[in-house]
Amino acid sequence: MDIKRPSSGNPIQELLASRWSPYSFASRSVSEADLCSLFEAARWAPSSYNEQPWSFIVARKENERDFELLLSCLVEGNQVWAKAAPVLALGVVRLSFIRNGKPNRAAVHDLGLAAGNLVLEAVARGLFVHQMIGIEQDKARAIYGIPEDAEAWTGLAIGYLGSPEALPAPLRERDMTARQRKPLRDFVFSAKWGEPPPWLE
Repeated sequence: MDIKRPSSGNPIQELLASRWSPYSFASRSVSEADLCSLFEAARWAPSSYNEQPWSFIVARKENERDFELLLSCLVEGNQVWAKAAPVLALGVVRLSFIRNGKPNRAAVHDLGLAAGNLVLEAVARGLFVHQMIGIEQDKARAIYGIPEDAEAWTGLAIGYLGSPEALPAPLRERDMTARQRKPLRDFVFSAKWGEPPPWLE
């Protein structure tokens, strides 16, 4: 059995069961058509007041200069493995509403929804996405001219699954270890905080 597939719990859709975040990526290129579909999926995510506060900065390995610039926006620990991915991206969020200039408390949540759509579209196409919070935000702002009311929030490595044998030992172990998740009782509550509903018994 694939150690990365859920081994117990309630049934879920195959796309969700198949999704995981590898550190190992193959050198195989991702087609422009597939990339367009990934960002099309992100485009159709729900958002507060339909603001769509997300943007993505993307670099393909085919363009070495662009790729190295984006790679430099990742913290050193992420550069170690992400440099093997054929596509890198930054998820950027606009933190205020265009409609009235007020702070958008849902903005980061909505970026997450867009990224979630992108990730599931990737899985449907045999691709994998590893998202990361370890990025150099100030460097990204300086390189790409990100506006003051927006912020680079996450990095994404996109590509086909590679062999973990090429990874440093600690990362190789992570790629080869079974996925773990909290039980539902630890985060689904009912009458009061920490008390699961009776239907979870």
